[in-house]
Parts: sequence; C-alpha cells; structure tokens
Amino acid sequence: MYFINLIKERFKNEKLDIYVDMDGVIADYEVGKFDFLNRRPLMNNIKIFKELNFYENITLNILSICREDHQIADKNKWLDKYAPFFKNRNIISKESHPNKSSKELKYEFLKNIPQKDKKIIFVDDDNGIIKYIHSNLDNIIIFQASSLID
Repeated sequence: MYFINLIKERFKNEKLDIYVDMDGVIADYEVGKFDFLNRRPLMNNIKIFKELNFYENITLNILSICREDHQIADKNKWLDKYAPFFKNRNIISKESHPNKSSKELKYEFLKNIPQKDKKIIFVDDDNGIIKYIHSNLDNIIIFQASSLID
C-alpha cells in the first residue's frame, strides 16, 4: 500500500504515465537465465500495479529489454498470463540495437516520450540504469523497485 498511497498523495489530479521494468520488478530475475516464460511472477508487485490501473489519471506501460528479438514474444506471453492489464508494452531487443546497453536503450526511449500535460514515472530494479536515467533525464520521476515493498 505504501507505493499506491505515495502515488495517490503526491500526484493527486495529475496525469501519470508509469513505465515499469519487468525483470526484477514484476517477474523474478535470475542472472544468466533467459527463459522468460517460466519466470516466477512477483505477485505483490503485480497487485500494486493492477490497483493503480484502475485510476483514470494513470496509464501503465511496460519498458523492458531482452537480448534477442524472439524473446519479445515470450515476454508478451508472460504478461498475457500474469499481468494482462499492461496494455502498453515496450519491449526492446538488444539484437535489433547492437552496441547499445540496456541503460542507453531505456534512456533513448524515455527521452522521446512527449510530456505535454503529464508526468513520467519510471520503476526499475537496476541501480545502474536508475543512476544513468537520473543523471541524464531530470524530468523523469524514478522509483527503485524496493519502493514497492511495504
């Protein structure tokens, strides 16, 4: 409830686009394992976003990275099964963007979001990505995935 209350109190009556990373935020993450279909869902975190989905001023989005193009379909199947309320899905493959890191791909995506009449919130578990986004995009509100824990 902490995160939900924080969002409701801090951003009353403001339009929000919330971009959520998958791996380590709503799906369990094990380094070196790329079997996305069998990831354990982090149900407490999923419930938080499911509740936020009911607020008219909030639009939920996935912003996730995978290594290979074919993994995009697996991530979408996982979302269909465990978090189908995420209708806006931005899953970016490194295979299609060679020589770019996850932090660069997320940065490029976030910097190109039009912010007219809304605030952008980004939730991720990777401190390297969080620091990079924070250092380069001062108009994005960032939360570490640990903020979801009560």
